[in-house]
Amino acid sequence: MYVQYSGTRAPLAGIRRAGLVCCSNGLARESAAKVDALRRRLADCGVETVCGAHLYAADGVRSGSAAQRAAELMRFYRDREIDAIFDLSGGDIANEILPHLDFGVIAGTRKRFWGYSDLTVLLNAIYAETENAGVLYQMRFFTPERAERLFSFRCRFVQGRALSGVVAGGNIRCLLKLAGTRYFPDLRGKVLLLEARSGLQPQMITFLSQLQQMGVFAQVSGILLGTFTQMARAGERIEPLVQSFAGSLPIAKTEDIGHAPDASAIVIGEHIDLSI
Repeated sequence: MYVQYSGTRAPLAGIRRAGLVCCSNGLARESAAKVDALRRRLADCGVETVCGAHLYAADGVRSGSAAQRAAELMRFYRDREIDAIFDLSGGDIANEILPHLDFGVIAGTRKRFWGYSDLTVLLNAIYAETENAGVLYQMRFFTPERAERLFSFRCRFVQGRALSGVVAGGNIRCLLKLAGTRYFPDLRGKVLLLEARSGLQPQMITFLSQLQQMGVFAQVSGILLGTFTQMARAGERIEPLVQSFAGSLPIAKTEDIGHAPDASAIVIGEHIDLSI
């Protein structure tokens, strides 16, 4: 049995002007046409966009130094004309900027940061430091046609009949970059969202073992599993593996949250209720 969750029906409500950044790996120069197309799609929805100065890779995968990328992000947080920040990147290096951020400023703005994959790092660090919610979603995939159902997803229960709590987590590999740092979120009573693009069973055993040894499965109220792209392509299932680590915790599975271009968005730091 599938459960339908429907979030906000107007995901861009209140966003008149948004800043575009790349806090993780910089985009390839050939992506400029796709960025321009995204800006036109957002303009059709009434959202003007402002490009940050460090979108495109210039030094290996970096679009700027850690300090430069952080400064660009903070510039948009300080700009009163900017209502939201869309990160267009992904990859590996988002955690490099964390020591350069002013979380006091971020806390005072209540602007939502949008990003996915490696930006799990920033979404959870911001929530841990400020309690500000953010959106796990890659805005490069946005189309006006999907706007009304952007925060809707279907899920089925693997075990248990209900999930309730504030959502934390995201990409499992990237969330674990925060382990042992001040930026790892307090997961007590949270719904732990886990998804992954890369990694097969051995990698997932490693990640789940680390979460277990950190005491995470003894703290959370339940687990929401998104897509595990490489595992699914190899014919491997994540559900029984998570069950072997999670004990009797409620576990739900959705195919709508993850790395697919048609994936739904979910708010990190917002309460959800799911039940059969």
